[in-house]
Amino acid sequence: MRNNREGTLSHPLWHIILYAILFLFFFQLISDFIEAIYVFGLLGTSIPVEIVSVLFLFSPALLLFFKRSPSRRVLVAAGELFLACRIIEVLLDTRGAMIVSGLGVAAFLVYWPGMLSQPEDDGPNSRVQKWTSALLFGLSGAIFTRAINSSVDISTHGWTQAIGWILAIIAAILIWKLVKPRTIDAQGQSTTQPSPGPGRIILLSIGIMSVFLILYFAFTSPNVIARWTGFRFKWILLVEAVALIAAGWFWFRNSRRKYSLPTSVILIWNILFVLALVLTIVPHQVDFPTTPDGYPLLEPTVPGYARPALFIMLLSFPIVLIDFALLLGAILEAKPSAKQLGIGFTISALFTLIMILAHVFTTVYDYIPVIGPFFRDKFWLVYLVVGIGLALPILVIRGVRFDIDPHLEDGNIKPIMLGALIVLCWIAILGEYNSSVKRTSPPRNPTSLSVLTYNIQQGYSEEGRWNFDGQLALIQDLDPDIIGLQESDTNRIAGGNTDVVDFFADHLDMYSYYGPKTVPGTFGIALLSKFPIENAHTYYLYSQGEQVAAIKAQIRMNGEVYNIFVTHLGNGGPIVQQKGMLDVVGDLNNVVLMGDFNFRPPEDQYTLTIASLEDAYLIAERVEEDPGFDIDDRIDHVFLSPGMTVDLAKYITDPQSDHPAMYIEITLD
Repeated sequence: MRNNREGTLSHPLWHIILYAILFLFFFQLISDFIEAIYVFGLLGTSIPVEIVSVLFLFSPALLLFFKRSPSRRVLVAAGELFLACRIIEVLLDTRGAMIVSGLGVAAFLVYWPGMLSQPEDDGPNSRVQKWTSALLFGLSGAIFTRAINSSVDISTHGWTQAIGWILAIIAAILIWKLVKPRTIDAQGQSTTQPSPGPGRIILLSIGIMSVFLILYFAFTSPNVIARWTGFRFKWILLVEAVALIAAGWFWFRNSRRKYSLPTSVILIWNILFVLALVLTIVPHQVDFPTTPDGYPLLEPTVPGYARPALFIMLLSFPIVLIDFALLLGAILEAKPSAKQLGIGFTISALFTLIMILAHVFTTVYDYIPVIGPFFRDKFWLVYLVVGIGLALPILVIRGVRFDIDPHLEDGNIKPIMLGALIVLCWIAILGEYNSSVKRTSPPRNPTSLSVLTYNIQQGYSEEGRWNFDGQLALIQDLDPDIIGLQESDTNRIAGGNTDVVDFFADHLDMYSYYGPKTVPGTFGIALLSKFPIENAHTYYLYSQGEQVAAIKAQIRMNGEVYNIFVTHLGNGGPIVQQKGMLDVVGDLNNVVLMGDFNFRPPEDQYTLTIASLEDAYLIAERVEEDPGFDIDDRIDHVFLSPGMTVDLAKYITDPQSDHPAMYIEITLD
């Protein structure tokens, strides 16, 4: 008999829609939460809430206070709070977003295991089908909302935030209608049965959180994988979409055809996936020499196995969804109490926090006392540990069987869901293609070459607010021919898994070269150009602390070859790094060397540089002074080959970033 609270919403399709939205919002909230925490470190602030906020991850501990499963009132309150946090946090400044997104993550981590502890009339196997289907759609939705807007989630910025509002309203109604009261037996107690020991539930909980982690770290935003490998984003998106559609076909196939995957096959598939994942990353780790005489170091050639490993990893990643179904089924079959789930998910929250910190530490190791150096060049290790956390719990699963929910056999429900998945993936691919660079012809016979060097502080304003749009507007107003970007390595969880270089290049219709891949943990540097970029290479410079690099590339104008260099030196602009940079430049002509050098005139590094190159600011025929800028304090420079003529030079101290943008116009012969 139907629960009258559900009414006409009792069909499993509504449950799938609800949880697809919840999973999508969870990926968005945890991404914004971790990014906001990192931004405070980026800005050099130190506030108590920054430290305390990580405790939001441990909200499952609240379940320890429930003898039975949480009441409907508690679950509805947690679910509605989660939705409210999702639509509010995108409207706030960084501090507010950190607190509200963290609160939203906490609400989800109470709601989700709380629902796992709820008895259901339709049994655990039906819930496994519904929730696994929902995760498939939630993941596809996360990919979709990013791919159609150059990796920036279209539902969290600008007027298209309305998408988030609409989804939140739908989910709010469904939570109210679909969350049922606890099932009560004749004695007035919650229906229970003996539960397994806590060790099994802890392991299964870590497995489920590992599913969320691996998807959050990489697969909800395929541009992340593109920046690991230097492979074209559109092809990675296409292969991942094909894998998702294949997974959908497997999951939504005609269930009367019985298929089974033995545990041994599942384990082999997991091992294949984790191995391919690690072998996708390891070839892009660099074996850095420990002494200065090994630099400048040209980025090593990637081994031949890297490309096959990448495609095997992308095609095999649906095992993550199968693991989710198996782990979820094992938990539901065990019927654990809320307290057991509270213990399991609290410990899995600790695992989650360690993995998130380890991921961030692979970049900021130089700023972490004592333990920081261990994480240098250990990017691969983070994914190996998460992969083990994903696969290991499969060993404790025995005899889990999934019966088919008869509602999903009615009519054309499964073909409709598969069709919806295909449409979602296809629109994501078309959206990426539509937003990507339209390779326009470069200017013909130009009389000048305009150059901009800009440290964009990971796309944040001077006040620490997300500011891709503001920085883009500044660049569009200047309309430079060539742009050197620094601190553009946003393709990590610390940067919200967005791709600021791709975002700028797509909106400016400029060619781009990213420079060092994100795996070695360097400052992000990039080159954008209206002219095709030729012979682009990355060089690494000697670093005792944070690893730095340089870009060397060429463009052709009016029959002349111009040698373009972009760099960002470490704190203080170490002279050993600048010597290495000048070694990369060598005795080439038509040199444009730009970047954040972290040294000022007339420090030794500056004196060394102008012995062979000229400071574009000093030789400019016209200088536009900014009264708010101290010329003696400038560390962002453009250096040129002797004899080049600069018509205009200026620093723009707009607060779109914490650095001024330096703009020059070179007169061509």
